[in-house]
Amino acid sequence: MTNIRKIVLANNQIYHLFNRAIDRQTIFTTKWEYKRALETLKYYHFANLPFKFSQFLNLPEDDRQKMVLELNKKNEKIVEFIAFCIMPNHFHFLVKQLKPNGISKFMSDFTNSYTRYFNTKHERKGHLFEGLFKAVLVESDEQLVHLSRYIHLNPVTSFIIKQEELERYNWSSLPEYLELSDEGLCNKDLVMNMFLSVNDYRKFVIDHIKYAQELDKVKHLTFEI
Repeated sequence: MTNIRKIVLANNQIYHLFNRAIDRQTIFTTKWEYKRALETLKYYHFANLPFKFSQFLNLPEDDRQKMVLELNKKNEKIVEFIAFCIMPNHFHFLVKQLKPNGISKFMSDFTNSYTRYFNTKHERKGHLFEGLFKAVLVESDEQLVHLSRYIHLNPVTSFIIKQEELERYNWSSLPEYLELSDEGLCNKDLVMNMFLSVNDYRKFVIDHIKYAQELDKVKHLTFEI
C-alpha cells in the first residue's frame, strides 16, 4: 500500500516534521554523526544548490567558505527553520515552507544524504528512516509556542540527558533561543515575540520539565513517535 500524505504542504505555512529510524535503532551514535546531520540540514535548506552535500564537502576549504558566504548573502531558502531537535533515533523539525515543494525536497535531500553517509560508515544497506515523514500543520500561535517547548524539551523528557544539561544540548535550537549559541539557523522571532525576554522563554520551557517527563512515561498509551 502506497503512503499518501493526508495534508497539503503549502507555502508560508508552518509544519512540525518528524521521523524516526527503522526499528527505533540508534542512528546518531556519536557527536560526529550528530554534527553531520546538523550540517546536512543547514546545507539543504538553501535553494538552487549546485552540488550534493557530499560533493560540497570534497571542495577545497576556501571554496566551501566562499560558497557558504554566497548562500547566506543570497538568503534564498526552500524552508525556514523555527526550531529543531535531533535525538538518538529520531528528529523534530519546526519549519515554514518558502518554495513550492520545499519541504518535500528538503526532507528528501536531508534523509537521503544522511542515509548514504550512515550506510557507508556502518557498512549497511537499505532505508534508514521509517517511510514517509510525518507532517502536522501548525494552526495557531499557541500551537507554535507549545510545539517549540515540546521540541526543545525532548532530550530531557526522553531521559537522554539530565535537566542541567538541557540548555547546552548542541543538537537542538534551544541554545540558540537562549542566546548561548550563535548558530543563526532559526528564525526565533515568531516564537520569541510572544515573550518579554529570553529568561521568560527559559522559564516557560524549564518549568514544564516535570510534567513533560510524566507524560513521556505514558505516551505509548496515547500516541507514538
